[in-house]
Amino acid sequence: MKIYFCGSICGGRDDVEWYGQIISHLKNYGEVLTEIIGDKKVGPEGELKHAKDSFIHDRDLEWLLSSDVVVGEVTTPSHGVGYELAKASDADKNILCLYRPGNGKKLSAMIRGCQKIKVMDYFTIDEAKAAIDNFFDSINYASIN
Repeated sequence: MKIYFCGSICGGRDDVEWYGQIISHLKNYGEVLTEIIGDKKVGPEGELKHAKDSFIHDRDLEWLLSSDVVVGEVTTPSHGVGYELAKASDADKNILCLYRPGNGKKLSAMIRGCQKIKVMDYFTIDEAKAAIDNFFDSINYASIN
């Protein structure tokens, strides 16, 4: 199974620790095409500092469209993640978004209100892992894999 994970890069790397732990758990279900999102060495400038934006866009869109499922960590707002989720929704992908409420933040209605996106709030990494497990159970992981 191919899994496309999305999380903020240019919007801020505050949640990179969470991303790494989520990606590690996702590997139990298949190949994470965007494992680089959880790399602590990647800063807000991205992993390919000298690559053209069009290269990154085209590569990531190809990965997204070739994936079986999309999992996004959406606590840190990101234009890119929103774009990826819209494209995934348009392509009828199975989508899970993980969100940590708090600090007066509210998840956009464009994410939480989309009927094609399953949103799970969580507070601990164990809750995030359980949400991932439930998501894969709900999409009948065995029949996709």
